[in-house]
Amino acid sequence: MNWFESLFWEQSALQALCVISVIIAIGLGLGKLRLCGISLGVTFVFFTGIMAGHIGLSIDPEILKYAEDFGLMLFVYELGLKVGPGFFSSFRSGGIKLNLLGLGLVLTGSAVAVALSFLMAIPMTDMVGILSGATTNTPSLGAAQQAISQLGLSTEGAALSCAVTYPLGAVGVILAFIVVKKFIARKNDYEQRCHNDSDHTYVAEFRVTNPGIFGMSLKEINALGAIQFVVSRLWHDDNVSIPGPDDILHDNDRVLVITNEDQVAKLTVLFGEKSDRDWNKPDINWDSVDKNLLSRTITISKPQLNGRRLGSLRLRGIYGVNISRVSRSGVRLLARPDLILQLGDRLTIVGTSDAINKVGAIVGNSDTDLKDPNLAAIFIGIVLSLIVGSIPISIPGIAVPIKLGLAGGPIVVGILIGRFGPQFQMVTYTTRSANLMLRGIGLSLFLACLGLDAGSQFIDTILRGNGLTWVAAGFIITIVPSLAMTVAAMRWWHFDFGTAAGMVSGAMANPMSMTYAGEITPGDNAAVAYATTYPLSMFARVVIAQLLVLCFI
Repeated sequence: MNWFESLFWEQSALQALCVISVIIAIGLGLGKLRLCGISLGVTFVFFTGIMAGHIGLSIDPEILKYAEDFGLMLFVYELGLKVGPGFFSSFRSGGIKLNLLGLGLVLTGSAVAVALSFLMAIPMTDMVGILSGATTNTPSLGAAQQAISQLGLSTEGAALSCAVTYPLGAVGVILAFIVVKKFIARKNDYEQRCHNDSDHTYVAEFRVTNPGIFGMSLKEINALGAIQFVVSRLWHDDNVSIPGPDDILHDNDRVLVITNEDQVAKLTVLFGEKSDRDWNKPDINWDSVDKNLLSRTITISKPQLNGRRLGSLRLRGIYGVNISRVSRSGVRLLARPDLILQLGDRLTIVGTSDAINKVGAIVGNSDTDLKDPNLAAIFIGIVLSLIVGSIPISIPGIAVPIKLGLAGGPIVVGILIGRFGPQFQMVTYTTRSANLMLRGIGLSLFLACLGLDAGSQFIDTILRGNGLTWVAAGFIITIVPSLAMTVAAMRWWHFDFGTAAGMVSGAMANPMSMTYAGEITPGDNAAVAYATTYPLSMFARVVIAQLLVLCFI
């Protein structure tokens, strides 16, 4: 049986693969178990890794570091690639609030750390390590250690305190979410809410009663102001048609308009009168509006259309159809002529059956063609992530340059490629299932290696010296700001639970809690909020860690 023992105990590449795979398999299996209705999911891989390390399992340190870094990089890059198409639009309004809340959480946690340093008589050289572990932010630990070294002091306390507080820091945010979910959250807190109306469409019907636009074409009306809208249907003398830019509006005409909800009041003034009929209900049968016109959804699946502007296809002039909306990564966009199309976009098209079929053939409309993941974009992104993450960024007053590292670089590059890649003819589309699988593999690798690395000395570190004091202080730093900011985001800023949890996870640099929030809430709000708040919060934590060392030592 020596050959079997060597698979798990003799360090080699094969042994590392076996150990990591067993940890992930057991962790994912246990993660499906529910206790009091609560399941930790992929987070249990982390605990399984700790137990494996505690019983003596270990792998080659270089392989461990490689697998851990690669898993984290793959996870955050795929996350950035997923949220990239809607990132900048979500940042314009709701993102500012999210980043302010994230910075508030960072400052609150730092203030708690300073207070506990005095109350519990913990030296700041140890407290910066506790703060880094409690917020699962290893870049801040590195920055703090460099600042401590410049003062001629030992960094051992910071490293040990970070190691012992990291596990509870990782799960403490999840515990905070469990408390909020169990005792504070209401039913409507789980409903996705739009905090950026500029990128979510709204359908409204108007009657033309404003004499100022009688006899004007839609092109002329569009040029009157900065209101963005698309007219999907036009009723004139009870005859419905698909309007073009040269169609003239007359008294008492009716128009069906796709716009943004915050523009409805302006359009009511422009057209004259808004109908009370609700055109945004999910059960509307659009084909019943007129028997000659159909409403269908077709998919951009031809790579040659990736990066093309919608207006350049001239679908209205050639085929007599109207594109009213474009759905991308769960975000509904107005079908403006200057909108840059991406592979996988879903177009809502209005027209005759024959015309819709012809347009479908032009754009592809084949989900089968979209099933294969675009691996080139992934590996190009990985290379760019390493380059961006390694760039030293100098900040006035801070002696040591800051780097985005293996967590910050990939998420920034993923967002940029997901958003701007198609403009450079780069195919970035990846099916949802492929994206989730790559994210799952990356996160599982990261958690398994992280737990395995911490487990070997976890119990010993807790039992030695101030270990329990460190753990208690770290848990307070994790749980108090997480609870406070999650509730504040939901109650005072009226974010849904998924967005609030994603914001807290991003500010705490905690991908496990973001994944947990995503599993218990609908849509991608948690992932978008995480990606929105992560970069700025990470910078803030790195800077604050060095300031704490310079100010309180």
